[in-house]
Amino acid sequence: MTETTTALDGEAITGWAAGVPFTALPPAGGAGEPAPLVVTWHMMDAPRSDAAFAAALPLAAVPAWRVHLGMPWVGRRPRDDGYEAALADPMLGYVDPVVRQATGEFPAALDALREMFAFRDGPIGVVGASLGGNVALDVVARLPVEVSAVALVNPAIRARTAVEVFTAAAGTTYDWSEPALAAADRLDFVAHAGLVGARRPEPAVLLVSGALDYPNSRADADALVTALRADYREPDRVRLATIEGLDHPLAERPGLEPAPQLPLAKVVDRVVGDWLRAHL
Repeated sequence: MTETTTALDGEAITGWAAGVPFTALPPAGGAGEPAPLVVTWHMMDAPRSDAAFAAALPLAAVPAWRVHLGMPWVGRRPRDDGYEAALADPMLGYVDPVVRQATGEFPAALDALREMFAFRDGPIGVVGASLGGNVALDVVARLPVEVSAVALVNPAIRARTAVEVFTAAAGTTYDWSEPALAAADRLDFVAHAGLVGARRPEPAVLLVSGALDYPNSRADADALVTALRADYREPDRVRLATIEGLDHPLAERPGLEPAPQLPLAKVVDRVVGDWLRAHL
């Protein structure tokens, strides 16, 4: 089921694909001709819904369909008790199940979207921000989906770092059990960079890191770039872009509803858009 509404940069199509909410933005010039596909997963920080992320990072200069998928537990699929309740166990109660669900539901959602829209056959682009960046990496590393271009914005590259961010904000500590350690190890994409580098052709990977993002997250971005370049036959297909003045979120909190694009989000939009146009 889909419905048409108005987005900040023109006509957006909102609906559900195999149970996953989405906001789709047609390529410039309309949806008449087949065009490439870019899929995004938003932050759990602001912007934290598919519609809000589409407004913050519309990627309007990219001649492609941009389909922004809703992450589990927020936006149109909220937890009854609020996703914050899951932070009582940030690894096994939050990070791991959210990433697993978002990754696991993607193939069926992609098939449903292909039936709805006239995407061009061939590899797709993927974009992920914050925890959505971990989903994007999980998709690229582990699903049989052709991907030519990847852009990660202030991404959660290592699940352990994401847990550290949550506990630091709450002023608590986390008791790492063996199952939690195993889950965190599976979602450590510095350790598993080889899964990305082993893809043929090698996807072009851009990491966008805010200069004011969490220090450990910025260190993880540096480490992932180093690890990927070591695996790549063409290391120049991996790039780190630092955005001065950018904190972690891309929109004003709480970030559930579409809002005017912030100046720094516009910078991110341009950097990511340039990368996708060059490599999609």
